[in-house]
Amino acid sequence: MSGRREKGERTPLPKGYWTIWSTVALDLIGFGIVVPILGVYAERFGASGYAVGWLFATFSLAQLVFAPLLGRLSDRIGRKPVIVISLIGTAVGSFVTGAAGALWVLFLGRIIDGASGASLSVAQAAVADIAEPAQRPRLVGMLGAAFGVGFVLGPAIGGLAALGGPHVPFYVAAALAAINAVAAIVRLPETKRAAPAAPRRSFSVPTQQPLRRLAMLGFLTTFAFVAFEATFSLFGSARFDLTEGSTAVVFLGIGIVLVVVQGGGFGKLAARVGVPRLYGMGLFVVAVGLVVTGVSTSWLVLALGLLLVSVGQGVVSPSLIELVNREAGEERRGEAMGFQQSSYAVGRVLGPPLAGSAFDRFGVWSPMVFGGVITAAAALLAVAWRVNRNGPADAVVTTPAH
Repeated sequence: MSGRREKGERTPLPKGYWTIWSTVALDLIGFGIVVPILGVYAERFGASGYAVGWLFATFSLAQLVFAPLLGRLSDRIGRKPVIVISLIGTAVGSFVTGAAGALWVLFLGRIIDGASGASLSVAQAAVADIAEPAQRPRLVGMLGAAFGVGFVLGPAIGGLAALGGPHVPFYVAAALAAINAVAAIVRLPETKRAAPAAPRRSFSVPTQQPLRRLAMLGFLTTFAFVAFEATFSLFGSARFDLTEGSTAVVFLGIGIVLVVVQGGGFGKLAARVGVPRLYGMGLFVVAVGLVVTGVSTSWLVLALGLLLVSVGQGVVSPSLIELVNREAGEERRGEAMGFQQSSYAVGRVLGPPLAGSAFDRFGVWSPMVFGGVITAAAALLAVAWRVNRNGPADAVVTTPAH
């Protein structure tokens, strides 16, 4: 033979994959319904901007605590029951938020929702359970595309539901999560293979140096991207006179690019370049894109910066997930994914307030440019820690001649 088939290409998808994918997509659609309107909804209960910021942070703080615990639980009792528990918790949290009559009830709803928000990390572990190693980057990338689907469809559904009253979108999100939980009970396969009983152990993922390093990189890149998300509407308004509607169109475009990159391009790039090297390249592209966005004064330069950020983020996120999969191994995959999700949660808690402070103190450009510098620092750490070095499993393969 003159070559080998590209890894992950033309291979049938594992049984149950689309059920996992649709479960995640529906969950993220519900998330997309709630997030864009939560701040305005909270103002009805007298919430200040400061309180709204903490309302968002509360979700991530609860996720920070509970995601590793639920991930570890999925290693013990299986992925399916934990995903179902998470979906039920999301339904309860959304319902409590919709039925709230006071601000403290909103916080309670967000705590419940955040504490049960492990469905994505456990689903990522489930995909890794059923995928062949060569196929895994492609499937993880496709799962990441569910993010884009959620943020394209969720806000549209939420906007239509809001025509029925301010509480209705949260009830719709709750109903969607409840239906998703029932469907998961019926259709979702259990992917965790039975293993011999192991002695009880303390939570020790953070003591494994490769996983600690990947968590640090995840924190830095999430911090930078969330800082961009949190302040872009302010940046766009100040420099380009963007309105709420035009800003929403920008994020719709970003979501579409993420769907295209993660749903189709990532698997092919990973097969050709190798996941570690692709991760390092993606970090560099995001860093350049954030700086270009921050210094842009024309529409053309702004569009270029946003395109670079979107494409780079589209390969960084699934690459990091695959790197965690490789380091964790089969028996601790859920725990490792939960720990990684906690590092993202820390970034989501700290990113918005610090980015807002930089915007006020240094100028409209600062959150983007500082975010680019932080992402560049992550890229340098990836080089220093050799995270971006391809191993034997990442050997570049060729397409057979026809």
